[in-house]
Amino acid sequence: MTHRKQLLGAVSAFALIAFTSSPVLAAGTAAGSSITNNVSVSFDVGGVTQTAVTDDDTFTVDRRVDVTVAEVGGAATSVAPGSTAQATTFQVTNLSNDTVDFNLSLVQSATDDFDIVSPVFYLDDGDGVFDAGDTIVTYLDEIAADASVVVHVVGNIPITATNGQTADVTLVADAHAGGSASALGTELTATAGANTAGVDTVLADAAASGDDGANQGDHADTDSYVVAGAVVTVSKTSSIIEDPVNGTTNPKAIPGATIQYCITVSNASGAATATDVAVNDVLPADVSYLAAFGIFVDGDASCASGVAGGTYDGGTHEIDASLSDIAATETRSVYFRVTID
Repeated sequence: MTHRKQLLGAVSAFALIAFTSSPVLAAGTAAGSSITNNVSVSFDVGGVTQTAVTDDDTFTVDRRVDVTVAEVGGAATSVAPGSTAQATTFQVTNLSNDTVDFNLSLVQSATDDFDIVSPVFYLDDGDGVFDAGDTIVTYLDEIAADASVVVHVVGNIPITATNGQTADVTLVADAHAGGSASALGTELTATAGANTAGVDTVLADAAASGDDGANQGDHADTDSYVVAGAVVTVSKTSSIIEDPVNGTTNPKAIPGATIQYCITVSNASGAATATDVAVNDVLPADVSYLAAFGIFVDGDASCASGVAGGTYDGGTHEIDASLSDIAATETRSVYFRVTID
């Protein structure tokens, strides 16, 4: 597995102005605001009050850039091998004192068990749940000061992933200049040197695992997928029921003998329940299906206590049977009989 920082696009036609209402945080006075202070000095000359002298000072409020990314829910997303469109959820909050765009990128861990496939970012429609109302984006457009949005990282799970394996994904939000709707602004960098008369930029973000460190204009957090898969094993055995010479006393596998096939399907401890379990068994050419006995399904581990079910196709010489759901530690069986030709 390789470590990569994956930038999902640069400018998206789907990026849109969207933010959820949130309590007032600590952005403070808006960047670009002018703060003026007036002073007046009064005095007398020879007991006569003179005209007061005045002055004022005005300065411009600079841009303080800060952002937090926080995983939502506190628990890993449980997924099945081969499942598609699986979401982890994050909240991105603009703690800046200005409207800011945020470019989105994804880091997939080099030390977990697998990577999600074809990851995409979705901007939530306001209900906090990944659903059809959400919109694909590559960046967050025009996020107001103190506003929060919910972003879903959505990807597919490899069919090769196995029970208990995990994938860690880190969402990174990097601050870019706002002010131009439907276009990602330039990346914000700290103003070098002394304060200027214009709007300077100060980067005030904290360090987080996966971003570029403190005071770099970005922030990140990590969420996880954990595989809940069935661990299914199958075993097929045969036993001789009777033969035409010895009957049921020490029968042998001679032509005309009756053989019972026992197929057991088991699910391991701690695994997810296996559903839609279908058994297909193509019989050898030198045996004949014993219709008088039939096919039994949902038997126990000893191939007993089953119920009639399943079908036999004489054209293909195969048995097809369905089993009920198999939970962790459970075993179900299919059994039937044939005669040796």
